[in-house]
Amino acid sequence: MARKSSPPGRTVPPAKGSAAEPADAKKAPTLASLRGEIDRIDKELVTILNRRASIATQIGQVKNTNGLEIWSAAREEEVLAKVLGASQGPLPQDTLRLIFRELMSGTRALQRTLRVACLGPKYSYSYLAAVAKFGEAVEHVTVGSIAAVFEEVNRRHVQFGIVPLENSTDGRIADTLDMFTKLPNVKIRAEVRLRIHHCLLGRCEWSQMRRVYSKSQALSQCRNWLGKNLPQAAKVEVVSTAAAAELAQREEYAGAVASKPAAQAYRLNVLAENIEDQANNLTRFAVIAETPEARTGRDKTTLMARLPNEVGSLAKSIAPLEKLGVNMTWIESFPMPTGSGDKDPAYLFFLDIEGHVTDPQVQKAIEAVRKRCERLDVLGSYPRSEIIES
Repeated sequence: MARKSSPPGRTVPPAKGSAAEPADAKKAPTLASLRGEIDRIDKELVTILNRRASIATQIGQVKNTNGLEIWSAAREEEVLAKVLGASQGPLPQDTLRLIFRELMSGTRALQRTLRVACLGPKYSYSYLAAVAKFGEAVEHVTVGSIAAVFEEVNRRHVQFGIVPLENSTDGRIADTLDMFTKLPNVKIRAEVRLRIHHCLLGRCEWSQMRRVYSKSQALSQCRNWLGKNLPQAAKVEVVSTAAAAELAQREEYAGAVASKPAAQAYRLNVLAENIEDQANNLTRFAVIAETPEARTGRDKTTLMARLPNEVGSLAKSIAPLEKLGVNMTWIESFPMPTGSGDKDPAYLFFLDIEGHVTDPQVQKAIEAVRKRCERLDVLGSYPRSEIIES
């Protein structure tokens, strides 16, 4: 039978799989072609990043002209919220946070290099918290005590400091609260909630270890683990976990409770990870400065109250918070030195409430509380922080 001819001007497509089908129609992308696409995207990214940096430089000039600060926790929270809201994956949000943290840190440095004080040496948890908030493109000024961080800020040697405020295992950090009583003019500008994972670092086997160095809070947070696994080793308190790592690096039969980054920095072996007794071990750090922070809409405010030594004074002083619908999220008592060993100490109270000091309802609540206190200091309003892994 004769084959039917195609209508004039019309071509019959070849059957699937026939020899007439183009050879590369179903060809999967090759490694070389995918890498070429990555290279093209990288070039576009560099162009876009430099455009962003150029605009950031102009912003710095405008800030300088108008006497505005280079860094704002409120603005950086706003940028991150927009970035994370715009992302549809597949990059995890934590990865995007890290990328934009360093991007903002680097472009901010084009405007001005910030100086940030923290308890050192490098790779202490305070240092890691400072990096988590400000990135690497700042001058990290490491000092020997929490008091020194406050003094660096108070004397304007640095623009910002970062100090531990409380830990979920051990509670308040007394040295920090004590400095707020001495320098209440220093304000909290931001917070960093860092999940703390302790490691045992050293250059010898566990059985050979004679001393374990660390900061008192770190030793306390690992008390049970250390008692069970290193009963023979003396526990020695030092100024910071990074200082402990330095000592462990020098001494053959010594160990340190510190972070994994400290192990890398001081060339120590990680002998055990996550040795903290409580898995949900969080430390809240405060970023301190001389000036207040702008409102973001998702803020908290920290107060320091001195109350009369009377029955019910605490209950009376915080009663307006409930009446005005202002939620209190944290309260901590702290003894005040009286100058006499014969008297019971008076107490200060540190409180966190939801909202910003410029919110009308918060203003009303603060003024109502103030009337019931001998003294009330607003230590700062600042954005609430997400939990960051150390």
